[in-house]
Amino acid sequence: MEAHPENRVDPRDWTVSVASSLTPRLSADLPAAGSFRTLAEHRTIYPAPPRVRKGGDPRLIEEIERAGITGRGGANFPAYLKWKVVASGRGRPMVIVNGSEGEPASGKDALLMSRVPHLIIDGAVYAAAAIGAERIYVCVGGHSASAVSGIERALEERHESEDAGIPIEVRIVPDRYVAGEERSLVHMINGGPAIPTSVPPRPFERGVNKRPTLIHNAETLAHVTTIMANGANWYRLAGTSDEPGTRLVSLSGALPRPVISEVEAGASLRGALEANGGDPSLVSGVLIGGNFGTWLSPQEAFEAQLSVASLKPMGASPGCGVLFFLPSDVCGVATVADIADWYSRESAGQCGPCVFGLETIATAMRAVDSASNANSMLPRIERLTSDIRGRGGCKFPDGAAQMVESGLKVFAEEVRLHRAGRCTTRQTSEVAL
Repeated sequence: MEAHPENRVDPRDWTVSVASSLTPRLSADLPAAGSFRTLAEHRTIYPAPPRVRKGGDPRLIEEIERAGITGRGGANFPAYLKWKVVASGRGRPMVIVNGSEGEPASGKDALLMSRVPHLIIDGAVYAAAAIGAERIYVCVGGHSASAVSGIERALEERHESEDAGIPIEVRIVPDRYVAGEERSLVHMINGGPAIPTSVPPRPFERGVNKRPTLIHNAETLAHVTTIMANGANWYRLAGTSDEPGTRLVSLSGALPRPVISEVEAGASLRGALEANGGDPSLVSGVLIGGNFGTWLSPQEAFEAQLSVASLKPMGASPGCGVLFFLPSDVCGVATVADIADWYSRESAGQCGPCVFGLETIATAMRAVDSASNANSMLPRIERLTSDIRGRGGCKFPDGAAQMVESGLKVFAEEVRLHRAGRCTTRQTSEVAL
């Protein structure tokens, strides 16, 4: 297995840890790799959600509002606001569980779907009961056979023993980053390819079958189950007043092994690395939020906390909870070039910024990496990343621009060496774990 943001780690290979000061929540009594918490076992911990009825139950929305939970898929948007907007739309709503997890260095959603899928499904049923939904679609990334198997097995158990009053269907999402974009999921469920469609309308206005559609990340819905079982006040015992609760983060790179750790807002990035066997002195850069995220220097990252409030002044965000620590003996320029290549391959190919911009940026970054005409390529990259921002059919080009711009800033000294035709590190970003 390679320690690189482009490479996936099978859910069976992730090690799970919990911050020493934290009582486990989602990771409490997590079954071992290859194991599965059955519905009977799950029901000894969590009561069954209420049956879903037309019209919904505003009391459930109020509980989520009191808890203050925000989305764990990347946007950090307040969950209760989504529920209120969808519940007030025209037509009976739909619910989509987004377990596509297109971010290559993320493993949290696949881990939950493979080992504790009922935690996610219960959360989806609570959301459906709150807004009076007609149907639930569980979208699972096709790259993870164990996640698909976990969800399908869980639904088989429920069909045999429980009736939530709502149909629940599985949809397998293609292994492509943009396939997990919310409009891509709606388009796929409606019979089209899993690529973003034009806006407006947004899915919360008209989504599946032209109904208002609530879309939540799988981890978010797992938290919903714990909130409904234990209460909003309990949820707020962890985290901060502005960012309550815990979150799962995927750590990889300069570590003995890839780790999924449960932390709370305010957790130290340095502490997260050290607690899992990493050495901050052997890190040359930290990618926050995965390939769609932002590079920070070790100095910035190891003074920061994993929270929106702490990272925002640095131009970063917790995003989907990915922390990639680049080993100091690996070329940062080569790594940025590799991820730029990934962007050019993952594009939906529907609009100019992706079709022309991303491939050109990738080619230029590869030229910088190989010290081939780097002096003329760098101004070109700067111009292109500025040009594509805000001009795509989705936010995909914006992510590419942010990753490249922040990477060139963090690895400025390495860029200088490349411009001079030399590099002090190995010319590859692929290092064994």
